[in-house]
Amino acid sequence: MAEELNVSMSQNFIHDFIDEDIAQGGQYQGMTVHTRFPPEPNGYLHIGHCKALTIDFGTAEKYGGMCNLRMDDTNPSKEDVEYVEAIQEDIHWLGFDWGGRFFYASDYFPQMYGYAVELIKKGLAYVCELTPEEFKEHRGTIGVPATSPWRDRPMEESLDLFERMKNGEFPNGKYTLRAKIDLASGNFNMRDPVIYRINHAHHHRQGDKWCIYPMYDFAHPIEDALEGITHSLCSLEFEDHRPLYDWVANNVSIPYHKPRQIEFSRLGIDHTVMSKRKLRQLVEEGRVSGWDDPRMPTLCGLRRRGYTPRAIRNFCDRVGVTKSVNTIEYAFLEYCLREDLNETARRVMAVLRPVKLVITNYPAGQSETFEVENNPNRPEDGVRTVTFSRELWIEGEDFLPEPVPKYKRLYPNGPECRLKGAYLIKCVGYETDGQGNITQITAEYDPESKGGNPADGRKVKGATIHWVDAATAVEAEVRLYDNLFSDPDPDAAGKDFLECLNPGSLEVLTGCKAEAGLADARPSDRFQFMRQGYFCADSRDSKPGHLVFNRSVSLKDSFKP
Repeated sequence: MAEELNVSMSQNFIHDFIDEDIAQGGQYQGMTVHTRFPPEPNGYLHIGHCKALTIDFGTAEKYGGMCNLRMDDTNPSKEDVEYVEAIQEDIHWLGFDWGGRFFYASDYFPQMYGYAVELIKKGLAYVCELTPEEFKEHRGTIGVPATSPWRDRPMEESLDLFERMKNGEFPNGKYTLRAKIDLASGNFNMRDPVIYRINHAHHHRQGDKWCIYPMYDFAHPIEDALEGITHSLCSLEFEDHRPLYDWVANNVSIPYHKPRQIEFSRLGIDHTVMSKRKLRQLVEEGRVSGWDDPRMPTLCGLRRRGYTPRAIRNFCDRVGVTKSVNTIEYAFLEYCLREDLNETARRVMAVLRPVKLVITNYPAGQSETFEVENNPNRPEDGVRTVTFSRELWIEGEDFLPEPVPKYKRLYPNGPECRLKGAYLIKCVGYETDGQGNITQITAEYDPESKGGNPADGRKVKGATIHWVDAATAVEAEVRLYDNLFSDPDPDAAGKDFLECLNPGSLEVLTGCKAEAGLADARPSDRFQFMRQGYFCADSRDSKPGHLVFNRSVSLKDSFKP
C-alpha cells in the first residue's frame, strides 16, 4: 500500500514550456495536460527510471491532468508479465496512480501496421533487403550521404513483401521496412531509418500472432497520438530522435493533435549501474540474491532495504529537471532517507556484536522496567517499556581492557557511563576465554542514579551506551549493506563493471540481541537502532522466531548539503 505523501514538485523548464502551451494562444490552450510513463517490461524499475516516473506522474498531478501507464512491449525477446506486475507495484508504492489509463504498445499493433502500409502507399516507406552488416556499410559518414539500393523499389512490390513479412514467409533479418526520408541528413536517425523488422519470437500477450514488430521510433509517436498525449516527456538521448518522432506524427493520418516531445537529462548516481542488461547479468550470475537484493538500485531492492517513497520522491525533486548531464552522489540519496527516517522511525535498542555485562551489586533475581520514548521528534508516538536486570548485553566496542586516548566508554577503573535511560555504572573487571576474547564485563551501578542522573548532581565523564536486558532479549540476524560497487564509476567506458564489485558490500551478523518488543516486528517495519543506524525488518526473510533486519542507512552522514 502506498504511504501518505506530501511531496511538492518544483517548477522546472518543462513546466515553463507547458505553461506556454496551455496559455492563451498556446498550441494546447484549453486542453488537459496529458503525459505518459512508457517503461519496457524487460526488467524491474530502478532509481534511474524513478526520475522519469516522478516527472511524468508529478507533472500530471501539478496541472490537474492525466498520466497514462503504457507498457512498451514492442520487443518480445526479453519481456514478461512478471515485469509488468512489478512495474505496477513499484509505481503504486511510490504513491502514483494511472487512474485506469493502463495500456500496452502491443494493443496498437493493427493500427501501426496500417500506418506502415499507408506510408508505403504514399511513397514514404519501402522494403529493404540489406543485412545489418550491409546496412552499416551503406550508412555513410558525416558529410557523406547514406545509400540504399532498394530505395526505389516499386510501391506495389513493397506492399506485397511487407504483407508476406507479416504472414511469416521470411526468416529473421531477411527484410526490413524503412522510412524514406533523407539519406543525406546530418541527423543519422533520419537517414531512412528502419521502422519494422522481422522477429519470430513469442510475445507475452500477443503469442505468435505477430512476427514483425515496429521499432520504438515508429511506435512511440503513434502510441502518444492515439492516447491523446499532449507532452511526451523523455530522457535526453531521444533529443536527436525528435525530428523522426515529429516526422512519423506528421505523416500518418492519426485524427488527433500531435504531441510535443520534451527531453530532460537522465539520472546518474555514483557507485552503481543503471543498465537493465547489466542488472540482469548480476541477477542471472548470482552476484546478488535477486532483483530485490537490498544492494540493487531497483525500486524493489530499495524498498526491501528500507527506503521510503517520500525519501525517493524528495530525492528526485531536489535533483531537479535539467538538460545538463551530471552524476549525483549516492550519499545524497542516503541523506534524503536519513532525513525522512529521523522524523518517522521508532527508536529501539539492539546490540549487534554483543558481550555480556554483569552488574555485580544489582540484586540477583530482581527486575524492573523503564519507560523510553519512541521518537523524540514525535511526542505523539508515546513511550514503550523495557526491562532491566542484573545481566545485560552491550556492544563489544563499548569496552576496552586498556583504553586508548579520548576513549570514554567502559574499561576497568574508568569513568562512570550512563546506561541509556537506566543507571550510571562503573566497570570493575572482565573475563576472557582461552583465546583472549572478552566473554564478560563486570560493573557496579549507582542505585541513586535511576534514569541516568546522579542524585548528587555530579558530572558524568563517560559516554551513554545502549543495552538490552539479557533476560528478555530476542535474537536477530542483521545485514549491513554498503555500495555494491567500490568504484564510483563502474559504468565508465573501458571498465568491466563486474571487476568493480565491492567484496564488502554485505556483512551478515548473527546472534545479535534486541529488546523484546522487536519480536513482533512486521516485514518492512522501520526502526532506528540507537547509535547504530536505521534498519527495517526484511520483507522476504524476517518472521516471528527468525528476525532479520537490514541496515537501510547509517546514522553518520557523509553528504554535505
